[in-house]
Amino acid sequence: MTPADTNLKDLLTEIRACSLCAAELPCGPRPVVQVSGEARLLIAGQAPGRRVHETGLPFNDPSGDRLRSWLGIGRDQFYDDPRIAIVPMGFCYPGTGKSGDLPPRPECADTWRQLLLARLPQLELTLAIGQYAQRWHLPGPSQAVTERVRHWQSHWPSILPLPHPSPRNNLWLRRNPWFEAEVLPVLRERVTLLLA
Repeated sequence: MTPADTNLKDLLTEIRACSLCAAELPCGPRPVVQVSGEARLLIAGQAPGRRVHETGLPFNDPSGDRLRSWLGIGRDQFYDDPRIAIVPMGFCYPGTGKSGDLPPRPECADTWRQLLLARLPQLELTLAIGQYAQRWHLPGPSQAVTERVRHWQSHWPSILPLPHPSPRNNLWLRRNPWFEAEVLPVLRERVTLLLA
């Protein structure tokens, strides 16, 4: 184990013990991240949902099923390949609001994100899923998710903005058929190369 790996291990221990926003979390803190110093692909989502909170397994829900389909990989590789890092903007389930899960708590990104990403020197592609990840990974003028995804080539091959793979976005997918026709084949090819 290299000093960088030890450093990452210590940081993950701190993250998993984090209780910064415990008073704001309806189910209490349970940081959910999957990371290795070998990571080449970073999946930057929003925050764990209730099912992920209960199981401690990232994207262990219908959104994860769709995301794995988009990537062209199965569950075993998704969870066991050290070259895949899953680091949401908020590490804990934030609770539910009127129209779905609440936004990720800002304390996570403010406190941990830069420290964690600095320990992942082999990253080659970041999937910025949804508005919160896109705002952090693609700073600049505010844009709607659709516009960022439509102009995906502006950030390729290091960052790919994606819509959230939630079943709530079925209408978005129907209204934007170019996404599945143009973006997903390129994404699958790149993932295959990164994980080869």
